[in-house]
Amino acid sequence: MKAMVLNAAGSPLVEESRPDPAPAPGELRIKVEACAICRTDLHVVDGELPDLQCPRVPGHEVVGRVDLVGSDIASGLIGRRVGLGWLGHTCGHCPYCHALRENLCDTPEFTGYTRDGGFATHVIAEAAYVFPLDEFPDPVAAAPLMCAGLIGWRSLRSAGAARRIGLYGFGAAAHILTQICRWQGREVYAFTRPGDESAQAHALSLGACWAGSSEEKPPVPLDAALIFAPVGALVPLALSAVVKGGRVVCGGIHMSDIPGFGYDLLWHERELVSVANLTRADGREFLSIAQLAGIRTKTTIYPLERANEALSDLRAGRLQGAAVLVP
Repeated sequence: MKAMVLNAAGSPLVEESRPDPAPAPGELRIKVEACAICRTDLHVVDGELPDLQCPRVPGHEVVGRVDLVGSDIASGLIGRRVGLGWLGHTCGHCPYCHALRENLCDTPEFTGYTRDGGFATHVIAEAAYVFPLDEFPDPVAAAPLMCAGLIGWRSLRSAGAARRIGLYGFGAAAHILTQICRWQGREVYAFTRPGDESAQAHALSLGACWAGSSEEKPPVPLDAALIFAPVGALVPLALSAVVKGGRVVCGGIHMSDIPGFGYDLLWHERELVSVANLTRADGREFLSIAQLAGIRTKTTIYPLERANEALSDLRAGRLQGAAVLVP
């Protein structure tokens, strides 16, 4: 197999040839058709997440075909298209797992972070943590759903029944959520980097009611705001944009420090919450919704060996939608 390998945090990925991996009991091997790139991959590669063990193969938005299974896994899975996301393993016995909150498991494993991921021709996964994608004919289009879509969906659920939704950071997750919100009959207000007119135009083309700079006030108060950009300074801005009783949801795994702000921004029962990881139930629910809503992802394809270029383009904000690696 071939893989793009991170040998040290902050260094470029290196293309390596490795022996084809073999699945253990309970596991299966996926021949990768496509792997989308998520901002979390940037946090991994740049060393912004704790306890990273190198060498590591990043990538956690994987779509491919099962081509080998462990001794206790049904051989009928071979040839089936499946998806693999961020959550790669949970213990099943900690208080959070018992409470059906496996996203908060005390000893989890994460694809592309604590176990090797999909920036490769093949990846090993626990069979219980893959999603069937038989109804998704295009692996490139489906790949961004495996994290941008999943974590976006969990973030949107945290917003409750809010009708006017602000999306701060208009990348892969926001372009999927805009379509879901419009399908649900909600209003979307998109906030981008200052001067990013192409992202604003993209948001409007997907049905956003308004698009502007993150430094601007929306034309109407928001019922909820979802923050996907890893910029702590957006938190007080979002709090100032929501109505009394409104909620601000931080949907990322990493964020720069949040600056101090006056209690008046939080008063009147405004809420500030974070979203951590996801559950397999989130995944099943979202993938069903994605089909009903007719989600169309915007993608830019890169060959696997150009993973460093794709990461640089994402880091610099040169992408609309999602970058997808294809072996």
